[in-house]
Amino acid sequence: MSALAPVMEGFFTERLIGQRRASPHTIASYRDTFRLLLGFAKRHVGKTPSRLSLEDLDAVVIGAFLDHLETERHNSVRTRNNRLAAIHSLFAYAALRHPEHAALIQRVLAIPAKRTDRQLVAFLTDNEVYALLNAPDRSTWLGRRDRALLLVAVQTGLRVSELTALTRGDLELGTGAHLRCNGKGRKERITPLTNEVCSVLRVWLSELRGEPGDALFPSRRSGQLSSGAVGVLVTRHARTAATSCPSLGTKTVTPHVLRHTCAMRLLAVGVDTSVIALWLGHEGVETTQIYLHADLAIKERALARTAPTGATPGRYRAPDSLLAFLESL
Repeated sequence: MSALAPVMEGFFTERLIGQRRASPHTIASYRDTFRLLLGFAKRHVGKTPSRLSLEDLDAVVIGAFLDHLETERHNSVRTRNNRLAAIHSLFAYAALRHPEHAALIQRVLAIPAKRTDRQLVAFLTDNEVYALLNAPDRSTWLGRRDRALLLVAVQTGLRVSELTALTRGDLELGTGAHLRCNGKGRKERITPLTNEVCSVLRVWLSELRGEPGDALFPSRRSGQLSSGAVGVLVTRHARTAATSCPSLGTKTVTPHVLRHTCAMRLLAVGVDTSVIALWLGHEGVETTQIYLHADLAIKERALARTAPTGATPGRYRAPDSLLAFLESL
C-alpha cells in the first residue's frame, strides 16, 4: 500500500510551489479542498488522514465526496468542479510517483466535471452605484475607508483579492494617475483613475499615513483586509443603500458584482471589448463576451438597425380560389 501523506506533501512542495510556482491563492484553494477531502475520508474510511493510503481514495470515495459537497455542504456546481480539478491535479502527480496504481488513478481522472448553466452577469445601474457609494458614514474612519474602497472597485473593476493586496506604493496620483496590481496568473497591469477617484484617494492618503508597503485599505488593526471582510462590508452598505434605492434590495451585491458593473459601464460608453479585457485582466477576449449578452441596450440598438419585415398583423387566411384565379389573369 502507498501512503497518501508523502504524495500530498510532494504535490504541494515539489509540484505546486517548486515547479509551477503557484500563487498563494491557488495553494490556499487546493489546501482547502484536501482539508475537506481528508475530513470526509476519515469519516468514510475510518482512518486518520496521516494513515490514509492512495487505495483509500478510489473513484467511489471521490464520487461520494463530490456528492457530499453538493448535497450536504450545498456547494454550487462550479465549486464542485473546482474541487475536482484540484483532485485531478493531485492524482496526475501521483501517476508519476506510483505507476503501480495506474488503474486506480485513471478511474479517478476519468470522473468528469459537471456542466453548469451560464447565467447573465449581475451588475448595478448608475442610480444603484450612486446610492451604494453614499451609503458609508463618512464621519467615521471606517466609513471613509469603505467609500474609497467601493469607489476604486467600481471604477477599476479589480478582483477582490487585488483590492485587498493594494498598497500605498501601488497608487500614483500625479500625471497619468493609475493603480498598479499583480492580478490573476501573475499578470501585472495598470488601471487609470478618474479625477473623482483621485480626489477621494488624496484625502484618504492624507489621513491614512504609513509606509509605501502598507495596505491601501487596512483593517482596524492596520493589517490587510481579508476577501471575506470586503464581502461583508459590501453587503452591509448595499443593505443600507437599499433604503434610498429599493432596486438594490432585489439584488445580491458582492465585490464581483462591482467588477461586472465596471465592465458594463465601460461597454455602455462604447469601449471595445478587447480594451475591457485588458482593463479587467482577462486571459482572452472570449471571457469579456459575457457582457455583450448582458447588455440589453446593445441588443435594442441592433434591433433598431434591422430592416422591417413588412409583415402585416393578424392571422393568415388563404385567398379565395376564384379571386386568386381572376388576379392571375
